[in-house]
Amino acid sequence: MTNKQILKRVLAYVGRYKAMLVASMLLALVSVAGSLYIPVRIGNVIDFIIDKGLVRFDKIIPVLIEICVVIGVVALSQWVMNVLNNKMTFGVVRDMRDKAFAKIEKLPVSYLDSHPSGEIVSRVIADVDQFADGLLMGFTQFFTGVVTILAMLVFMLKINWWITIVVVVVTPLSFVIASSIAKNTHKMFKLQSETRGEQTSFIDEMIGNAKTVDAYSHAEENMQKFDEINDRLQDYSLKAVFFSSITNPATRFVNSIVYAAVAMFGAILAVKTNQEAITVGVLTCFLSYANQYTKPFNEISGVVTELQNAFACAGRLFELLAEEEVPADGENAVELKSVDGKMQLTNVNFSYTENKKLIENFNLSVQPGQRVAIVGPTGCGKTTLINLLMRFYDVNSGTISVDDTEYSDITRKSVRQNFGMVLQDTWLKSGTIKDNIKLGAPNATDEEVVEAAKKAHSHSFIKRLPNGYDTVIGESGGSLSQGQRQLLCITRLMLCKPPMLILDEATSSIDTRTEIRIQKAFSRLMQGRTTFIVAHRLATIKEADIILVMRDGNIVEQGTHKELLAKKRFYYELYNSQFPSVK
Repeated sequence: MTNKQILKRVLAYVGRYKAMLVASMLLALVSVAGSLYIPVRIGNVIDFIIDKGLVRFDKIIPVLIEICVVIGVVALSQWVMNVLNNKMTFGVVRDMRDKAFAKIEKLPVSYLDSHPSGEIVSRVIADVDQFADGLLMGFTQFFTGVVTILAMLVFMLKINWWITIVVVVVTPLSFVIASSIAKNTHKMFKLQSETRGEQTSFIDEMIGNAKTVDAYSHAEENMQKFDEINDRLQDYSLKAVFFSSITNPATRFVNSIVYAAVAMFGAILAVKTNQEAITVGVLTCFLSYANQYTKPFNEISGVVTELQNAFACAGRLFELLAEEEVPADGENAVELKSVDGKMQLTNVNFSYTENKKLIENFNLSVQPGQRVAIVGPTGCGKTTLINLLMRFYDVNSGTISVDDTEYSDITRKSVRQNFGMVLQDTWLKSGTIKDNIKLGAPNATDEEVVEAAKKAHSHSFIKRLPNGYDTVIGESGGSLSQGQRQLLCITRLMLCKPPMLILDEATSSIDTRTEIRIQKAFSRLMQGRTTFIVAHRLATIKEADIILVMRDGNIVEQGTHKELLAKKRFYYELYNSQFPSVK
């Protein structure tokens, strides 16, 4: 995105705080007016002191009181203005993060699968923080600086237009210098932001897989990769800081030239004997103005530099916000009610990428209450089929229907609410054990939760926890074992009792004795419910009504366990590879 496009988006967010923005501008005017008025009165005091060698206290004291009052008004207006600017800035940041998180909730699973989670987190957290710094500086200094420059020009022209010309001619050099530096600064800040996101993603990945890293003694290689990323971040950061840091000294050099020129030219006018072109007090006022006049140029130059970083960070966030969302449900999409569980897949074609085909011309008919087992080698399309059934992905062509209603005519939420799912990769949120179990049935009573836990054989280990069902666990289950986490996910399913089930290696992390008990509980739960079972251990699917044997995205065999063994084809080979004694 270009800076112009980014600025337009930012202004749209700022526009929600028009009242605060107007109030801040009015306070800025008060602050600037007071700041410009004070040097005039100080110049008057100086003239009163040196006027004919007499110190005129009767005129000095009222002016000093007036100056003190104006200083108090300026200080108060600046304080209130800064409070408003902070509220606007962090209000905008809050709105942007709300929008970003809402966007993440609407992004398709394909986007989340193809982008590192750490990089997404970096955009929402680190990049927005960097943007906030630049926006706050813009609110605080940019408008005040512009008003100061314009108001001071008016004041100086009224005092002496010759000296004003000197100031006006030399000062624009600050903008020329700042703009030339800003071009390089934006590029470096953009690279810095992107590399920071890459680093965050890598750290997140390594922390999440620390045990695997240690198990394979991969720490040294990871350290080398981290050092490479860190060195690049250091290089970009140093260059960004270098270009941004030379802006202020360069503009200050121009400011010193302005100040020296005003002092020299004003002094010449002040010492004229033939005519009183300018008094010492007025010259003092002008020198103060010359110093104040150049200061906003420094601030604006700093703001411009900082905004390059802010725009680079905001651009990354806006790129996330511009990503294509999951298509909205059709206007006539219906909610599923009283589902029987009849599933029909007709001529389904799907692939994650256009160049690599996966599922082609897939057909399947499942009657209500049937238990369908899906087996096959790794990469054959089992998990992809589950993704399509849950509508995490939409088919490229063909149709999927439930109870003779096509998925395209049903809301996504309704499809997912009618499926209960236990995956091999468990997910638990930060919270109590009870909260995790009630995730799919928030209105369930405590008695129902305990009953579901007993059916899933998780009640015994839950009672041994420090606070039982009220024990708080951390992200992804905290210190619970993988088997305990999977038991909690099974308990969650037992509580929901949805009309259709998906079990993807649901007991893979559970000991054999507990697995036998849970299989019995599953058998009771599956009665009258359409169930899809993905399994690598073929002994767990002997009782399935129909077994689908998949290979390269297609069904190569289907039938009962005995029928498939009798055919002595691919399923027979798979089963014998696990149980060589079976002939």
